[in-house]
Amino acid sequence: MLTNLKVDPEQLPKRVIVCGDPKRAALIAARLEGTRQIGENREYHSYAGNWKGTEVAVVSHGVGAPGAAVCFEELAKGGVQVIIRVGTAGSYQPQIKPGSLVISTAAVRQDGLTSQLVPPGFPAVADRRVADALVQTAKAHEAGLDIAEGITLTLDVFYNGVLEFPHKLYQKAGVLAAEMENSALFVIAGLRGMKAGAILAIDGYADADLLASYNPHTETVAKAIEAEALIALDALVSVSA
Repeated sequence: MLTNLKVDPEQLPKRVIVCGDPKRAALIAARLEGTRQIGENREYHSYAGNWKGTEVAVVSHGVGAPGAAVCFEELAKGGVQVIIRVGTAGSYQPQIKPGSLVISTAAVRQDGLTSQLVPPGFPAVADRRVADALVQTAKAHEAGLDIAEGITLTLDVFYNGVLEFPHKLYQKAGVLAAEMENSALFVIAGLRGMKAGAILAIDGYADADLLASYNPHTETVAKAIEAEALIALDALVSVSA
């Protein structure tokens, strides 16, 4: 039994979709055939089912790299071989508007977790085969959404404190968006031999005053989240485990 996920590894498929929100995990899992819940503990809600003839799982990991890392590590212990994160992010570029999708090819490690796992120069990189599958699947879906691919940034801060985070520095460097878990996923996948990727629905601008202007609960964002889940499922079953 996986300690924190409370999942029997024998019930865990080799391909997994992960997302932060347990409710989103349930919605994605509802699209599978023969959906069954295989575990529930804290923020970790796990489901298994069939997508287009392939057994897959959907597991929620909560908010932030440390808690998500527990999920990713235990999935690795359970024998998972391919993992795709379906998430949300704040845009760093004006042309990447709310409702767009971003496929992350790598993550800037501005989280606190990965610095305790690997040296400073260790990269957080998506698996090329998974990233390519996401790109090709997104093009095939023709969902009418703007889709970008490139580097994202992982950080721990959601609301600013007295210190200023250097958003503009990363904007100038060409980073596409900021979120809170990708670097943990990519580093742990690299260490544990999993193929990992991530697709993100843009729900606002990362350098905006969140208290005043952030509203992820729009129809535009909901449409993007629905589209990215379908893209991720099709990409997941196209990558060899």
